[in-house]
Amino acid sequence: MKKKLVNFQKYSSFKIGQEAEVALLEDDFSQIENYYLIGSCNNTLVGTNPPSLLMLSKKYDYIKIEDNLLKIGGATPSGKIASFCKKHNIAHFEFVSHLPGKLGGLVYMNAGLKEYEIFNHLLEVKTTQGLQKKEKIEFGYRFTNIDKPILEVIFALEYGFDTQKVEMFKKMRDNQPSTPSAGSCFKNPDGDYAGRLIEAVGLKGIMQGAMCFSEEHANFLVNNGDGKFEDAIYLIKEAQKRVYEKFKIWLECEIVVLDKEYMSDTSPLIKKIRNGALNLHKHL
Repeated sequence: MKKKLVNFQKYSSFKIGQEAEVALLEDDFSQIENYYLIGSCNNTLVGTNPPSLLMLSKKYDYIKIEDNLLKIGGATPSGKIASFCKKHNIAHFEFVSHLPGKLGGLVYMNAGLKEYEIFNHLLEVKTTQGLQKKEKIEFGYRFTNIDKPILEVIFALEYGFDTQKVEMFKKMRDNQPSTPSAGSCFKNPDGDYAGRLIEAVGLKGIMQGAMCFSEEHANFLVNNGDGKFEDAIYLIKEAQKRVYEKFKIWLECEIVVLDKEYMSDTSPLIKKIRNGALNLHKHL
């Protein structure tokens, strides 16, 4: 596969990271199991020791209307989708301009704003293993069970772009900070809000290096300057620890952390905490 160098301090929305080699996925799917797929890194924190990385090539950046269906490549940026739908009077994508990233990532995490989710009008997903109908995919709040690179997504085509929805979605995003971040740090637990919990344990606005949970929205971990990966991880773990100690709620990351040490440490830890088998003070 072809490869290119990516400086994640410039490329990612967090503005944290270093230069790393990234493989480009085009037609050869034989080695993808050896890589971790990334998109535009709008919800990604890249560490000092990332796994082998892979991204879709420009071949998968397209939008077309065929057979009265809307077909969009997995590498297509959300802004391009929003502009296309506005220009061609296509309905149900008004919220997409407020979800930074590429389509593959938006579909993988079923991104959305409240009840407006990317899966609402989705019909099929084409991955490196072929077409999957929506009915065969498990999905929910910020979740799918898709485990292969998303090459193309097929949507129902309906007309009637709604400018009133555009304004509504803009207002929904007005309270979000413009400081570099990766969007919401944690998923909202059932019946509660991660931002409220973070504020309740005293972490809103508290600095660790150049990193903090924003004064504007406590669930946004923001980079106020020369933010470091280690400081971001410290705050993530501190929030999880304090919230669990006070409320017995485990905050699950919405952002993706790509660092070999963090990934190997955290995956088994989450399982054990959910089973009540660990003392947090000893392991965080």
